[in-house]
Amino acid sequence: MKSSGLGTHWGFVCVWLLCFVNASVSGSFPKAQNVTWVSLNFKTLLTWSPKPTNYSYTVEFSKLREDNRRTRNCIRMTETECDLTAELTELNSTYGADVLSEPLRGTFSDLIEFPRTASAEFCPYQDTIIGSPTFKIEVSKDKRKITLYIEDIPTAVLDAQKQKRTIQDIFKNDLQYKVTYNKAKSSGKKEKISASNQIELTDLDKGVSYCFTVQVYIPSRSINKRLGEESQVQCSEVGDLPFLDDYSTAVIAGGIVFIIVIISAVIAVIVICCKRQREAKNEGNAIL
Repeated sequence: MKSSGLGTHWGFVCVWLLCFVNASVSGSFPKAQNVTWVSLNFKTLLTWSPKPTNYSYTVEFSKLREDNRRTRNCIRMTETECDLTAELTELNSTYGADVLSEPLRGTFSDLIEFPRTASAEFCPYQDTIIGSPTFKIEVSKDKRKITLYIEDIPTAVLDAQKQKRTIQDIFKNDLQYKVTYNKAKSSGKKEKISASNQIELTDLDKGVSYCFTVQVYIPSRSINKRLGEESQVQCSEVGDLPFLDDYSTAVIAGGIVFIIVIISAVIAVIVICCKRQREAKNEGNAIL
């Protein structure tokens, strides 16, 4: 009976060891490649490649010169991106991240240190891409002024009430707008930068359609990151203008003089023709 019990015990140990060996992984794993920050309007993802097969990825991140920490949604996963938006709460701070190649969940490895790949540094305030704004066009009644009303852009950052903060909320006085415009049938462009989201343009020709694009402009950023994405092109309507508004006083006066000259010339020709006809008729009667 004792021998049988001992055999059963060793049999259990062997089965457990076999399961452990089957679940363990020896050797290394491929390192993550192309670790990149992708951020639009403060929604920030860390992405990398390749897609894992028999291993997983874990993301660690931290502010500069602080200890790494993990987010529970990005531990031993088989995806190749991690959403860190909710973790990067200090928008003016600089962050770094590491992508670790680790065993799949439920498996083990004899490695002490897992392969890791570091990201570049990332600061949300300085590096997130600002999306394209939308705007409305209003033409004044006298057609002398066009006003652009630019709508604020929502971000992925939440305030204390869990409402989305806007670009204006975050950048405040650092936020400006760049307007690029041209006549609808011309390639020549003009630009204007304004701190207001209501931009008035008065250097326009009356009765002409103009086309506009708008971008967010952050002057405190590095040169290649100051401008956000361009808006869609919008053009103003020409509208119907009264005759006197279409032309200057000089042009109208010149037109009137021209018409008077033409009428005078026609009358003169008619008078001369009639006079010659009368003279010819009188000469004919005298011969008879």
